[in-house]
Amino acid sequence: MERRQRMSGPDRRQQVLRIAAEEFADGGLHGTSTEVIARRAEITQAYIFRLFGTKKALFLEVMIAAFDRVTEGMRAAAGGGETGLEALARMGAQYTELLADRTSLLLQLQGFAACGDPEVRDAVRGSFGRMWQTVADTTGLDPVTIKAFLAFGLLLNNGAALQVADLDEPWAAGARTRIQPGLFDHITTETNR
Repeated sequence: MERRQRMSGPDRRQQVLRIAAEEFADGGLHGTSTEVIARRAEITQAYIFRLFGTKKALFLEVMIAAFDRVTEGMRAAAGGGETGLEALARMGAQYTELLADRTSLLLQLQGFAACGDPEVRDAVRGSFGRMWQTVADTTGLDPVTIKAFLAFGLLLNNGAALQVADLDEPWAAGARTRIQPGLFDHITTETNR
């Protein structure tokens, strides 16, 4: 009989987080079973609850991590010296690459979908607020420009979730159009007062 190698506590925790992220991305908070996560990890549900406390706490951890990966990816893309529209353009270019991580993308959307729960709503607010503040602090741009940038990002999220790249439809072709540098040049604090 083959013996499985025993996994260390931190390694097991990372394994559960990876599996949970995949499951929650597909099924959301309410449609995902900790029993399925435990079965895939070859552990008991009790062990999941010992590690994370509740299913919601596990969901929050993987959902917040998905937001944080995008936020940190944009911060890194802007570099240390870029500000203004140049930094925004670099963030936008990186964002397209970040959308390739379908699990993180869907976890963010599942977070928005579960905002009927006050604890989830607070966590999503905090995550989105950190994303907003990262863009604001890095670029130094006004709120209207940041709002337009993040609105385009949310539209890109939806297009990626819909997998518009796989569709041969006129609307999908329109949704796939690339955002060219200079898109936000006309949006300034002066024009939006």
